[in-house]
This record gives sequence, C-alpha cells and structure tokens, in this order.
Amino acid sequence: MEKRLLHITVNNETHELYVEPKRLLVEVLRDELGLTGTKRGCNTGACSACTVLLNGLPVKSCSVLAMQADGTEITTVEGLADGGKLSPIQRSFLDHGAYQCGFCTSGMLMSATALLKESPKPAKEQIIEAIHGNICRCTGYNSIIRAIKAVAEGKYKEEE
Repeated sequence: MEKRLLHITVNNETHELYVEPKRLLVEVLRDELGLTGTKRGCNTGACSACTVLLNGLPVKSCSVLAMQADGTEITTVEGLADGGKLSPIQRSFLDHGAYQCGFCTSGMLMSATALLKESPKPAKEQIIEAIHGNICRCTGYNSIIRAIKAVAEGKYKEEE
C-alpha cells in the first residue's frame, strides 16, 4: 500500500511523515513519534485509554485513521506538562492518588483537560459525564472525580 504524506502538529511540534492510509492515529503517535503515553487498550474505542485532544476535543485515537488527522493539532498526555512542570490536573491526580496501575490515567487526564477547558467549574455530574467512557478497573473513580473537582475549585494553579 502506498504511503501518504501526513502533516500534523503534536504537542506544538509540527511533523511531516509518510504513513499507510490504514494506520491508526494511536499507532502513529506511539510507533512513529514515540509518544507512548497514549495507551493502546481495547482497539475498539470502548476503554478510552488512547484519548488525545484533536483540535482541542477529546477523541479515541484507536478509532481515528492517522490521515483523518491531517492538518490538525493534537495534544497527548506528554503535551500537558510545560517545560517539565506538571499541569494542574496532573499534579492533582498525583496528590489524590487518582491512579493505580496507571493504564487509564493518560486517557482520564485528556478527558479531564478537555472538560476543564470547556467548563472550568464543572459540577460533579459534569465530571462524571466527561469521564464516563474512560474505563478504570482499579480506582473506583472516586479519587479521579476528587482530583478533577480540586482543579475546578482552584486548588491547583498553573505554576509560574
């Protein structure tokens, strides 16, 4: 199969690479760009471990062909930290123990980031709705909800 030229900006870095048209975005991010924070879980779009932001919106990268992302801006979990400083949501997840095995964590962080950008002070119900597709088999979700709520309540600010 003939490869096609893909233009994407990932974590504010522009990339041009040739990919097979049937390659999934999760494959390109992990295998071609080395961004392994985006997890490959179910490969069916059911678990949301592979969630990234595509032009600011959360998408399951195992359900998006890489060529569908041509010309877009993508943020992965690696793009949340700024110069080695964790984002407020990342710090809150750590402080609240909102991870166990860590497999779902990057997808949860991306869903939470999208929610907080859209609705900086979401109600608990909005938080639950925003992460409803993210499957976590370890935490029981309470610590994750508390971590997101703490950021929404202003307990975590951007570090300067």
